[in-house]
Amino acid sequence: MELNYYSDMAVRLVNTEEPERGVDTLTSVESVRELCGADQAVSRKATEADVARLRAVRTRLRAVFAAASEGDEVRAVDLLNSLLMEFPTSPQISGHEVLDDDGRPRWHMHLAEHPANATAAYAATACMGLAFHLTDLGVDRLGICQATPCRNAYLDTSTNRSRRYCSDRCATRANVAAYRARKRRENSPDSAPEASAPPRGRPGPTSGRSAETDQRATEAKEG
Repeated sequence: MELNYYSDMAVRLVNTEEPERGVDTLTSVESVRELCGADQAVSRKATEADVARLRAVRTRLRAVFAAASEGDEVRAVDLLNSLLMEFPTSPQISGHEVLDDDGRPRWHMHLAEHPANATAAYAATACMGLAFHLTDLGVDRLGICQATPCRNAYLDTSTNRSRRYCSDRCATRANVAAYRARKRRENSPDSAPEASAPPRGRPGPTSGRSAETDQRATEAKEG
């Protein structure tokens, strides 16, 4: 069932907060409506109470991404299942509003909510989308950005499951930081090469005096 595109809603909600920077953009009814985007039905339900409600869901969703990023698949699934039970939704066939070139409906699956408030509507769709993404592509496709101090959530869509950062910007910043750290280590006094020993066959000062003394002793005996 191609519903994993709803998982972007989970990412958007989690990333309204940047805890390491002390940034939180989910602070008002207007920010809730902005989060909902084009979904006017949900936006119209938004009230001040949804700010606190969505923040609570956000914390739980971040825990899902964090567990997945740490390789704890069972915990990630358990946390997401808990959200799915609390915010249920129903898949339905839709398409009357979208017609093909022949005027026929383009049938597709849609998540229908029956929410009491904007938080329930948003959370139900976001969590179900994340669940489909997780089961279709794997738990290891959910991650937390490794660039300090970002820590944004992301969905890994790379072909080799190698993504570690939420954006190219964070990847570049992390690579530059690693390069500078490596250069500092290379230039530190502790990394200076040890003094090399004198080449073989070339005596140092003490060895030279010993050789001169031996030569004089030999001459004295011969005289």
